[in-house]
Amino acid sequence: MAQYSDLAMVAATVAYIVALVLHAGEWAFARGLGEERDASGAEDAQRVNVDLFGRLATAAILIGWLLNTVGVVLRGVAAGRAPWGNMYEFVTSAIALVVLLYLLVVWRAGARWLGIGVAFVAALMMGLAVTVFYVDVAPLVPALHSVWFIVHIIAAVISAAGFNVAGLASILFLVRDGAERRARRRGGEFRGYVARIPSPRKLELFAHRVTAFAFPVWTFTIVAGSIWAQYAWGRYWNWDPKETWSFITWVVYAAFLHASLTAGWRGRPAAIISILGLLTFWFNFVGVNLLFSGLHSYAGI
Repeated sequence: MAQYSDLAMVAATVAYIVALVLHAGEWAFARGLGEERDASGAEDAQRVNVDLFGRLATAAILIGWLLNTVGVVLRGVAAGRAPWGNMYEFVTSAIALVVLLYLLVVWRAGARWLGIGVAFVAALMMGLAVTVFYVDVAPLVPALHSVWFIVHIIAAVISAAGFNVAGLASILFLVRDGAERRARRRGGEFRGYVARIPSPRKLELFAHRVTAFAFPVWTFTIVAGSIWAQYAWGRYWNWDPKETWSFITWVVYAAFLHASLTAGWRGRPAAIISILGLLTFWFNFVGVNLLFSGLHSYAGI
């Protein structure tokens, strides 16, 4: 089972890389295209290519997610436990949920414009997981034998999905907003795939709503982790590096939600805070394990 899991993870990584290449082709074919209403015969043919690459990329991401999910499940079967005992298992599970949320958004809202960002994150993190973070199946250390550990990790990977999708939307906000500003200065319209991205206001609202969902889950993640810490180490909080960066991430996202509701901090400043939150999240999720030692170092690489 462990070997099949490993094979599925590698295949998922390849599928995510293929999806990234196809999405890059989608963006490249859209170069020079205006908005949908400005269609000439040549542009219609060009749009067919754009749509084809986009559909193929979505199919590749779906295949990657299926393989990713199978890999996570088989890892759990091989280990005889929940597959969240080390950073390799955390990352592969989190990416499966990030991609699942993206696929749901595509299905409900047609948000394929998020695809290139999701494919990049999935390909990068899965690539690191199967090469740098990989560890063999092993039993859980005693500190992890708690139902609160399971609850803590489930909440963390749900938060990962929300924060990543919101952060990618904020990056696209800056791309679209920058294109509009340049177009206004030139006195013309902006063209290319960026013209297909929703308006900055819609992207801002999307990022806010997704973060408003993920933030309470992240708050619960910290609370559940504190209860688990009391069970495992006899204290609720000790400013361990992981705990400290979890709190920093919480503060950044609290600032983003506040900025999104404050007139002077909407738009670009709020988007920058959202992206900063995503960076602190991934540093907490991965960087802390690599750079610091603490009570959470039991998980290994």
